[in-house]
Amino acid sequence: MSSVIVTPATATTAAPSRRGGVPGLRGTGAVGHIAAVVIVLAALVAVFGSWLTPHDPDEISLSDAYLGSTGDHLLGLDSQGRDIVSRLLVGARASLLGPLIVVVLSIVVGSVLAIISAWRGGAVDSAISSVLDILFAFPGILLAVLVAAVFGPSLTTAALALAVAYTPYIARVVRAAALRERSQPYIAALSVQGHPSVAICVRHLVPNVLPMIVAQATIVFGYAMVDLAAISFIGLGVQAPGTDWGLMVSGGQAGVLQGYVAEAFAAGLCIVVVVVAFNLLGERLADRSPEQR
Repeated sequence: MSSVIVTPATATTAAPSRRGGVPGLRGTGAVGHIAAVVIVLAALVAVFGSWLTPHDPDEISLSDAYLGSTGDHLLGLDSQGRDIVSRLLVGARASLLGPLIVVVLSIVVGSVLAIISAWRGGAVDSAISSVLDILFAFPGILLAVLVAAVFGPSLTTAALALAVAYTPYIARVVRAAALRERSQPYIAALSVQGHPSVAICVRHLVPNVLPMIVAQATIVFGYAMVDLAAISFIGLGVQAPGTDWGLMVSGGQAGVLQGYVAEAFAAGLCIVVVVVAFNLLGERLADRSPEQR
């Protein structure tokens, strides 16, 4: 059996041969680029939607309730005589802000726990894994309902509850990726060369795991958006007079029974398009090989 001797020269060249960092769109194909364009447009609407509204989204005109499409109201008015297009534009901010809170919190906490668990191993890994296993027992929407019952319904409480529920899922995926990276030869080579353990983890392992983290964040955003829309639909998310797309679907439900489908259909379509875009882009980022990154 032959043995491999790690010399300073091989140790020096081992780590740079692996490229990490935040992935771009290269290699995601036409579908990935189209999904990215949809996401950028949705983000722009969320940021600037309140300045783009053709009418006051909160202006009520009960005498014009369920008015159909006109030149001044492209999608007509809702059950309280409010312009549907204006409410869609304003509702985009809450619809995307909530999932963003969920993604940032769950990705940061889950990734940090996962990398510490994979890097340290032993008792640390066992302790962190036990805590994550306990969190797995709480379904996201159920936890959001319980939190809303204690602290009151709002977008913030729902997003925080979902962030707690999503953290173990993120941690499990990132831990698996970190364990694979931890076993790579360049990690041992850098250790033999005398680099500090923390420096190896921060400067080499984390950048190489980062593409997987970004891909997971993109996918989780879509799932969080669906969950928050469902929470708003049942009245535990965004509260009136504010609005988001999930609340608009709920508000338009009565109109559907009367033949006025514009509000519920338009809001539901916005949710579907944005969620599909995030899922498609996230899956393509996750499927890319290390060479493409």
